[in-house]
Amino acid sequence: MIRAILAYVIVVVVATTAAFAAQKGTSDKSVSAPAVNTAPVLQEGRVILAGKTVLVIKKPVLSFSPEDRAKTISTRLNKLATDPLFKVESLKVVDSENTSDIISGDLILMSVADADALAEGKTRLRLAEEYAGRIRAAVEARNREYSTQTIMSGALYSLLATFVLIIAIIAIKRSLPKIIARFESWRGVYIRSIRFQSIDVLDEERIIAVITSFLRGMKTVLFLGLFYLYIPLVLSFFPWTRGAANKLFDYILNPLEKVGHSFVAYLPNIFFLLVIGAITHYTVKIIRFIFSEIGKQTITIPGFYHDWAEPSFKIVRFLIFAFAAVVAFPYLPGADSPAFKGVSVFLGVLFSLGSSSAISNIVAGVILTYMRAFKLGDRVKIADTIGDVVEKNLLITRVRTIKNVDITIPNAMVLGSHITNFSSSAQEYGLILHTTVTIGYDAPWRQVHELLITAALATKNILELPAPFVLQTSLDDFYVSYQINAYTDKPSVMACTYSELHQNIQEKFNEGGVEIMSPHYSTLRDGNMTTIPESYLSGSYKQPAFRVSRVDTE
Repeated sequence: MIRAILAYVIVVVVATTAAFAAQKGTSDKSVSAPAVNTAPVLQEGRVILAGKTVLVIKKPVLSFSPEDRAKTISTRLNKLATDPLFKVESLKVVDSENTSDIISGDLILMSVADADALAEGKTRLRLAEEYAGRIRAAVEARNREYSTQTIMSGALYSLLATFVLIIAIIAIKRSLPKIIARFESWRGVYIRSIRFQSIDVLDEERIIAVITSFLRGMKTVLFLGLFYLYIPLVLSFFPWTRGAANKLFDYILNPLEKVGHSFVAYLPNIFFLLVIGAITHYTVKIIRFIFSEIGKQTITIPGFYHDWAEPSFKIVRFLIFAFAAVVAFPYLPGADSPAFKGVSVFLGVLFSLGSSSAISNIVAGVILTYMRAFKLGDRVKIADTIGDVVEKNLLITRVRTIKNVDITIPNAMVLGSHITNFSSSAQEYGLILHTTVTIGYDAPWRQVHELLITAALATKNILELPAPFVLQTSLDDFYVSYQINAYTDKPSVMACTYSELHQNIQEKFNEGGVEIMSPHYSTLRDGNMTTIPESYLSGSYKQPAFRVSRVDTE
């Protein structure tokens, strides 16, 4: 790679030397560019010889515009310069009554009128002599460029540039395998696998493959760069192709020049952006510290709950970034260009049309945050969904049911539904679990109360204080409805608690000899065994027999 770089530098040096040598003769006797009047003109024509401007015609003569005059003079001058019998000493100025003519033999090359002299602020004869001198210098420079010595020098320099190009290509080709082999030898020593905990993010083989691909790509770029430099360099050595060479150089130099000027002109905006970025960064850090302390409850604000700290910080941070973006927008590169504005408008319209539901969810998420309807880990019921809140953000709320099913609910739907929170008051007041049993009128109500309370106290996760209590909610046609109410501080396992409570109710009622025969149970008691399981019956229990009696109808 070092050899390739050295070869590239040699090519550049040769190119600079050759270009200087090719133009040395011209620079010794070159004529300075004509003084151009900076006053605004409607139109002007340029007299061109060998791709270079010799004169600038500013005024029309009769019906001939400056462009027509310049085009005619250029045609005559090019024919005259290519004539092998033409000598620059034959150019003379002949002054007449209305014009001063520049002639060569019998050929009038151009005429200088009073309007031309007035535009340049000189006398007509003096201006004609000055034009004649410029034409002589331009023809002499053209003859030097097309001389045999110049062409031979260009051929020699072309051979030298070709030789240097071949050496550079060979050096790059030979250096690349050695460089790749050197990187291969560094495997496991300087080049090691990139790991994140126990995961191989990028192993050694992949790193070597990436480096090899990069080096081969650089080889291609170097080859293309050398050829792009070589072709216009060789073309610049010969007068016939020098214009094409200049165009090829301009394809790279002009963009680089524009980029450089744009970068220099953009430097003040970069400093503005850096200042805006620094202010935004430290403002966010201060805001983060304040809300962090509020979340830790080291700073208290009346009416502001500590669990609002994190979502409030995110909202304030978003507003700060949005404000910083608005302030920085005019200083972004291309902010005033029509394309940038068009893309901005297009993205704005696209966002507005496609994000209506997302915006409604975001607004609902913000409202839910400050409603404090629930927090992470709470057991809630949203519409028909019961479960624990496992995720809550500005767009959705995710609930995990007791069956380990994750249900994602849009915040707009959450806001429009009834929200039941089983956990919000469980620690401070206790959550009341309740269930209803219906017992016939033949069972003493005090006994039923005692059995229900005993079953509740025997249930795991039911608190002794406050004590369970029983409500008789209705007196129906065939039974009484008894509702047991018991306190718990663990709503997250309320399904298991309910299941165990129901088991204990069955067990305690069976032990107490109270049958649960309602709401829909019918039987003929005579001749049928009681509904209490046999394990709860005494050893002297006997299944009753049918009673048959005679009814006297007289």
